[in-house]
Amino acid sequence: MNFNKIIALGLRHLYLIMNSFPRILDLIYWPTVQIFLWGFISKFFTLNSEYYSNTIGIILTAAILYDFLFRASISFNMMFLEEIWSRNFTNLFIAPIKIREIIAALTLTAIIRTLIGLVPAVLIAIPLFGVSVLKLGIPLIFLLISLYLFGITLGLLVTSGLLRYGPSFENIAWASLFFLAPLGCIYYPIEILPETLQIIAKGLPLVHIFEEMRNILMTETVNYLKIFKSILISLFYFIIGVIVFYISYFGAKKRGTLINMGE
Repeated sequence: MNFNKIIALGLRHLYLIMNSFPRILDLIYWPTVQIFLWGFISKFFTLNSEYYSNTIGIILTAAILYDFLFRASISFNMMFLEEIWSRNFTNLFIAPIKIREIIAALTLTAIIRTLIGLVPAVLIAIPLFGVSVLKLGIPLIFLLISLYLFGITLGLLVTSGLLRYGPSFENIAWASLFFLAPLGCIYYPIEILPETLQIIAKGLPLVHIFEEMRNILMTETVNYLKIFKSILISLFYFIIGVIVFYISYFGAKKRGTLINMGE
């Protein structure tokens, strides 16, 4: 793996972002709106709900973590779509760049895009609502790793669909996480779900992540076993995502559709 190629491809997207004020504004705008919206909702629940009476901002913390997942996935997708929209897709795949280098570059650059949008919103939440995700302590690092791996996995699956079906598949990029959100138990415990859906939900890392987040905030105890279980599940899905991406790429290459992508 050539790290110079990975850095070069990553810099291309970073320069594109840093030299475009509308892109920076777009990255910051939506997470900030989310913080305001869920901040006031969480404030209402902490004042009027017995379940959340002892944990101020638990819903807002969940919203921040979920937005991190959402931004990671969308950032990966958007950089891939940028290649299509700019008609650079063909150049990308005829260049002496390996598929694993493209995946590595997009994966590493996606975290920067995610942080550009999320950090300002997280900082705003501290003075406005007195809520900081840093209260989760060291476990926060592992929770974010698990969320990031799963977010990138969803990005890989969506880009695989783009390779297979073309730009018409891009609407799935916006819908993928909303489809999984109800099963992720982001804002409520898993017991709320019917028993059949609970079995399905436990196969996702999101349930373990957000259940443990609530456990930390409400009981001030940490179950590292559940956290590392979520990381292993996320890693498992990530490997599947990479395999699907390779299958889609070689399938598109065999059909000769890569050359027409973005046309």
